[in-house]
Amino acid sequence: MTNRTEGGLPATHREVRLAARPQGPITDDLFEVAEVPVPRPAPGQVLVRNTTMAVAAVMRTLMDEVTPVPMPSFVVGEPLHGSAIGEVVEAPGTDFAPGDLVEHHFGWREYALVDAAAVQRRDRDLLPDPAAYLSQGPTAYMGVVRGAEVRAGDTVFVTGAAGGVGSLAGQIARLRGAVRIIGSTGSQRKADILVKELGYDAAVIRGAGPIEEQLRAAAPDGVDAVFDNVGGDQLQAAIALANRGARIALVGALSAQLSGSGAHTTEIDTLSLLARSITLRGIALYDHLSLIPEWNEQFGRGLRDGTLTFPHTRLHGIEEAPRALMELIEGRHMGAVLVEL
Repeated sequence: MTNRTEGGLPATHREVRLAARPQGPITDDLFEVAEVPVPRPAPGQVLVRNTTMAVAAVMRTLMDEVTPVPMPSFVVGEPLHGSAIGEVVEAPGTDFAPGDLVEHHFGWREYALVDAAAVQRRDRDLLPDPAAYLSQGPTAYMGVVRGAEVRAGDTVFVTGAAGGVGSLAGQIARLRGAVRIIGSTGSQRKADILVKELGYDAAVIRGAGPIEEQLRAAAPDGVDAVFDNVGGDQLQAAIALANRGARIALVGALSAQLSGSGAHTTEIDTLSLLARSITLRGIALYDHLSLIPEWNEQFGRGLRDGTLTFPHTRLHGIEEAPRALMELIEGRHMGAVLVEL
């Protein structure tokens, strides 16, 4: 990409397209890295040079033609999309200026052409690392504060605790006054990191025995709040150990999203929920977008004073984006997975 336009922009850039729908586990041949002309903005549009993009488990769901989530599926032959941050290059007829730091949902490409209304300006000084704007902290914060309503003195169970959401949810629960926090994960290595580095008091490990038995040992007095990213037997275990008046937030459904085998259901004893006055609440960020500025302020303070950390992995180069998503789905990494472009 050495050719440049008169304005100093490269003539072309790279984008990652969906080449085919998955029929099982995702593989390299489902993606195509294409070189295309750098677009030029019309009045009211913003051209952004993307610097960092995020991958998330929901992207596996969006690769299917029909999905249960309220987000548009990826289109075969067109670029994928997802959260990204970058710098404004050109923005005619808008209040954006070259060099502004912005966030938008047109990742998976090196340059993005975005309508001004779909671009959010970000403060370079608010977070120590601009890439932290791509954390899944808003979802974690929402689930802890408004979903599970974590309170001082609570025992909290977080499923999928080693992912981009769960690795922050436990930290946020601690700041809310939880006295015991238990997380579920898929390996002893991740369990050790949860306990030694991320403030969890105990971990249960998928595949190391019945989840309910492990949770009962880790929470002999039951659980008061649950942040559920997974569903399935982990949700069933949480309900079995839930104390009277417990609040259970349904934030994700990884057991279904990552299985590649269609919809999953979880058998629930509704009489038991009624008898113990347990709240089971499905909650999604698109209904709580007002929390994002509040979270960013708290995240910035926490990162600076050491009360919060941002667990994540970075890969480099847009050609690594498909691998980043595959490794995320395989559970290879702790925390968020980002790609520097």
